[in-house]
Amino acid sequence: MDLRTTYMGMELKHPIVASASPLAGTVANIKRLEDAGASAVVMFSLFEEQLKHESAALEYLMTAHTESFAESLSYFPEVDDYTVGPDSYLDILRRASEAVDIPIMGSLNGITNAGWIEYAQLMQQAGAKGIELNIYYIPADLTTDGRAVEQRYIEIVKAVKAAVTVPVAVKLSPFFSAIGSMTKALDDAGADALVLFNRFYQPDFDLDKLEVAPNLNLSSPDEMRLPLLWIAVLYGRLRASLGATRGVHTPVEVVKYLMAGADVVMTTSALLKNGIDYMTTLRDGLQTWMEMHNYTSVEQMKGSMSQQNVADPTAFERANYIKTLESFKGDYI
Repeated sequence: MDLRTTYMGMELKHPIVASASPLAGTVANIKRLEDAGASAVVMFSLFEEQLKHESAALEYLMTAHTESFAESLSYFPEVDDYTVGPDSYLDILRRASEAVDIPIMGSLNGITNAGWIEYAQLMQQAGAKGIELNIYYIPADLTTDGRAVEQRYIEIVKAVKAAVTVPVAVKLSPFFSAIGSMTKALDDAGADALVLFNRFYQPDFDLDKLEVAPNLNLSSPDEMRLPLLWIAVLYGRLRASLGATRGVHTPVEVVKYLMAGADVVMTTSALLKNGIDYMTTLRDGLQTWMEMHNYTSVEQMKGSMSQQNVADPTAFERANYIKTLESFKGDYI
């Protein structure tokens, strides 16, 4: 049984990767993820705000008693709001890269080029085998058009690609008017992988306190439908590798993503819910399913249910939308 896959030019022993989460916040946990069978680990994200805060704090110390700057410093989150700062992040990355044999990838989360280039280079120097760009941007300015948003992504990818030699992945949002065109533009810009899709954590309302509440909900398997669709459509059409994320809780979701065309399948919620050792369950479950259905390799499975390989390619288009609605039979019918 050959479970190997290739992601961004790296050969992995199987396609299940631990995606960015607090679980990768210590060297001990990263070792546990390797022992449980993770084929690679994406570090938790280093946020642009952390880099800005570090730079602003340094300038503040050098220009003490400057009232206007002291006020502007308050715009940034407090240092205590973050678990670790940039230096601690790089230290964990360095020690983890030395302690395990699987690839460790750094993760940068932001919306501009500020600090990304330098810290992408520092991550590479610390031992990162790749960089994942998690571009979290909400265009709340009503004068910002879609083309400007797309261009921001492209410029970030080009800037980071020019600064490092390790492969660069983009964790992509689904909120583009033309996902296919956007993925092609990022592919042309040099992205080595596209991870579909980023989960945006929208705020909730606390009706007792009348405050905006930042509540975190873990994913559910139902959330895989959108990335499953686009991975199946994009398979075989891009140079970049395809990473699947969202809704991976059992080996069934792993199999579906691979058949759609994913090179790797990433999970966080399942590990947060069930513990790090659940990685073993996902890996063994994939192998068991393959044995039961007479598959000898992951490569044999990959893309077998993609748009270009199914008997009815319109199943991924509007025709399937109509069929889905017509297929529903409620009790009132």
